[in-house]
Amino acid sequence: MWKLKLSEGNDPWLKSVNNHVGRQFWEFDPQLGTPEERAQVENYQNEFTKNRFQMKHSSDLLMRFQFARENPSEMKQLPVAKVKREEEITVEVVDNTLRRTLRFFSTLQTEDGFWPGDYGGPMFLLPGLVGSSS
Repeated sequence: MWKLKLSEGNDPWLKSVNNHVGRQFWEFDPQLGTPEERAQVENYQNEFTKNRFQMKHSSDLLMRFQFARENPSEMKQLPVAKVKREEEITVEVVDNTLRRTLRFFSTLQTEDGFWPGDYGGPMFLLPGLVGSSS
């Protein structure tokens, strides 16, 4: 199974002036994960291969899967708001939506503060927008 390694650099040939902050690379370990997790990763790979001409980017499914295991979030405790009319927007709905958003992006953020990934489409600016507005 593939594992995303972040901000590491034990290679004597690699030099860094910032202690490899922001560095990301994938490492393969065939023994990593449970059989169910390896099956899920295989499913992600098959879906990407099947849809590679319709969607060019990977949507970071492997990274999101890994981070969800390492950084579980309590998003299921907050209700999902389905707003159909403007009158249904309340302070509570907005508050829960913002809390879910912050929890989601905090699970994707690394220990040294950056968001790794293959940002596809116009959503590549969203982490910076969320970070700068908090």
